Amino acid sequence: MHHDKELQRHIEATGTENKLVALIKRWRWFTLVVVLPSLLATLYYGFIAADIYVSESRFVIKAPDGQGGGGSPLTSLLQSTGLGSGEEQASEILGYVQSRDALADLSERVDVRAVFGSAHADFVSRFPLIFQGDSFEHLYKYYNSMVSTSPDPDTGLTILEVKAYTPEEAQSLNLGLLNLSEDLVNRLNRRVNSQAITEAENRVAAAQQRVRDARIQLGAYRNSSEILDPQQQGMGVLAVSNELISREAALRAQLSEMRRTAPNHPSIPALQERIASLSQQIASQTGRAVGTPDGLASKLTEYENLLVEQEFATQVLTAANASLEQARAEALQQQYYLERVVEPNLPDAAILPNRLKSILGVVLASLCIYLIGWMLAVGVREHAPED
Repeated sequence: MHHDKELQRHIEATGTENKLVALIKRWRWFTLVVVLPSLLATLYYGFIAADIYVSESRFVIKAPDGQGGGGSPLTSLLQSTGLGSGEEQASEILGYVQSRDALADLSERVDVRAVFGSAHADFVSRFPLIFQGDSFEHLYKYYNSMVSTSPDPDTGLTILEVKAYTPEEAQSLNLGLLNLSEDLVNRLNRRVNSQAITEAENRVAAAQQRVRDARIQLGAYRNSSEILDPQQQGMGVLAVSNELISREAALRAQLSEMRRTAPNHPSIPALQERIASLSQQIASQTGRAVGTPDGLASKLTEYENLLVEQEFATQVLTAANASLEQARAEALQQQYYLERVVEPNLPDAAILPNRLKSILGVVLASLCIYLIGWMLAVGVREHAPED
């Protein structure tokens, strides 16, 4: 009797164990894919995951009042070099903050490795991550997961958010990046100002050389043509010619009167010779001014061209000097500046990780993966050939 009870008890225990094994075997994939990840997520986010503090700041890139619609040479240069508006510079700040240069510059002011490898972080999220090295590239990837920048289309502001494991470190990193962004804007201002002054100085140098060349060409022409000022010299020649013509006219009148009153007067031949000599002088003077290839009139065109070139080069030099002075005056003023609308805050509570949301996310993701796998397995079984 006692032996029968022991045997019955053994059979019942064996049956229960077989049922448990069958149940586990039946639901093994559900346990591996859904239950186990959910338990691990609950354990990690509920008891292990470290608090993460987020420091936020907001800023905008502005131009000085009165510059926006101006047409100054420096404004044109800003637009031609890709610095035509505060929005474009804000985009450059966004690119800089997410760059390796920003991380390197920030590391000179703050020990970024120590911040991300803080003792307050848990072993899963602490830098360097599991199965990850301690190189700068790995630090850069980790940095981009902890720092984010985004424009706010509603307000036109740029938002900078920095995550860390203590409030002080989050604020310190945010403040460091904000200071670096201000330094970048200042460097861009100096670069553009320097470029504007350099280009203005180049224009002045070119205008000075043009004035020198024009003066040299004009002097060479004066030496080769043996004239100082064709216009003035032509007027002098015409004045002499007019005087000779007047004298000739007076002598011809005297000769005509003498022939009328005393046709045989002995001074008539001498008077005729003087008139002929004056006629030759008049013809010579007229030839100096006009009518010959070497006349002053033929030389006046080339002289006037050289004179106009000299005057125009002088005007260009004057304009270039004015542009240079304007560029230097504008360089003394800051063209763009970063205005802090919201200073980096010192968070008083950790807003990350969102523990419940993270756990539910893992559960839902696991369920989706399980359902997809289950449907694939059912489909494979339905289409499998029957023996």
